[in-house]
Amino acid sequence: MFSRVLSGATYGVNAFLVEVETHIEEKANDFFLVGLPDNAVKESRSRISAAIKNSDLKFPRGRITVNLAPADVKKEGSAFDLPIAIGMLTASEQCASDILEQFLILGELALDGSIRPIHGALVMAMEAKQRGLRGIILPKPNAREAALVEDIEVYAVENLRETVDLLAGEVQLLKPFTVNIKRIFEDDRQYSVDFADVKGQESVKRSLEVAAAGGHNIILIGPPGSGKTMLAKRLPTILPPLTFEEALETTKIHSVAGLLPPDTALVSVRPFRSPHHTISDSALVGGGTIPRPGEISLAHHGVLFLDELPEFARNVLEVMRQPLEDAKVTISRSKMTVDYPANFMLVCAMNPCPCGHFGNPNQECSCTPLQIQKYVGKISGPLLDRIDIHVEVPAVRYAELAAKRSGEPSSVIRDRVVRAREIQARRFTGRKGIFCNADMQSKEIKEFCSLDAQGAELLKNAMTRLGLSARAYDRILKVARTIADLSVSEHIRPEHLSEAIQYRSLDRSFYNV
Repeated sequence: MFSRVLSGATYGVNAFLVEVETHIEEKANDFFLVGLPDNAVKESRSRISAAIKNSDLKFPRGRITVNLAPADVKKEGSAFDLPIAIGMLTASEQCASDILEQFLILGELALDGSIRPIHGALVMAMEAKQRGLRGIILPKPNAREAALVEDIEVYAVENLRETVDLLAGEVQLLKPFTVNIKRIFEDDRQYSVDFADVKGQESVKRSLEVAAAGGHNIILIGPPGSGKTMLAKRLPTILPPLTFEEALETTKIHSVAGLLPPDTALVSVRPFRSPHHTISDSALVGGGTIPRPGEISLAHHGVLFLDELPEFARNVLEVMRQPLEDAKVTISRSKMTVDYPANFMLVCAMNPCPCGHFGNPNQECSCTPLQIQKYVGKISGPLLDRIDIHVEVPAVRYAELAAKRSGEPSSVIRDRVVRAREIQARRFTGRKGIFCNADMQSKEIKEFCSLDAQGAELLKNAMTRLGLSARAYDRILKVARTIADLSVSEHIRPEHLSEAIQYRSLDRSFYNV
């Protein structure tokens, strides 16, 4: 007696098909699970046995051999419970097999036969569509994300018995699951914070607007209590809304990582990830024996906020250098290499010195010049070069805190950001992988960031005085291009360039204490 059930497994942010083959012989009772299963898969026998018996079905007798093909690829997780159980029931003629090859089946079994949610349902549904299957059968909490994929049927099941009845055509009321994508975006695009809550700090708000308009990385330096974290948390509220394609790509990463909340269809707002400074390098960029996405990938199309930047281990910060350039991270292991997207905005915050009061006119700094240099020196020059905008965040004055007038709301700032992004979208039409000014490479900088004689002389003097690198040169031009776009100016004027240059001088002033 033999059966074949289609299932799937994740590989990076994609999925591949796994054939669950079951063979039962009339010999002494025994159970063999082959095909490079990990411990979670090996333990499925006990869950499946209890689930079958508690679903008023009979556990097959005889020698049972289950093979997970392709047999040379490691299989992990508990999502194979349901397909293995269905394969055993089909091979023992307790479940219909007429439509089995038309569906991809996934799910973890509880001992009472109910089905628990899994990871990666969205990418599994995409694989089912790509393979030309009719649909996918999976746990009810995962149905909303799988239903985002069009042209396949998504059946949400709650227990093993219901799955058997569905395959036999006996569940008449169970219809394919559907979602209203437009309604999801309308319901979820709400923020609990707003720039209107921020008192004062107009120059910092301007720098964040520039960063959002061009997708630039930014670092905020200021004393404790000046509002650095408060401002950073409000940055997503002025970023352009996620497109459906961006939301789908972001949701794939969160789904594979198992971080998508139950009954959630889509990550419809830009992610804001704020890891603690004790994080390891593998947790930040991704890793593990079987690689999983890290914080920089979970922040894809959103914001990665590193508070108290010098407190992070130096090796943790240095591993970000390549992803910041390439917008992806490659994780290599002896038997596999996985690419995870990592196109995020890096936002950092730090004190100017160990005590936090260097440059604060209201409180005296107790640190020596050596202590300040050692503190700021924890951040390498190459990493700072990759941060486009450096901003000093001064302490807020009492008059600004006591003022009853609220600041400019996020919606107004976002309108200007969206207008600038639309200009960039038209500019980069047909250019692969370039969506905003921060993505420009040398060719695009040369084409779209030309300067007149006055601007060229201004930049030459700034480079000489501040001792900036070639990378800083390119980034000044990118930021100047963004400032010009916010002004709806076709050309970069000297005032745009001057503002961009002042966003590069802060780190040098602290190094030269």
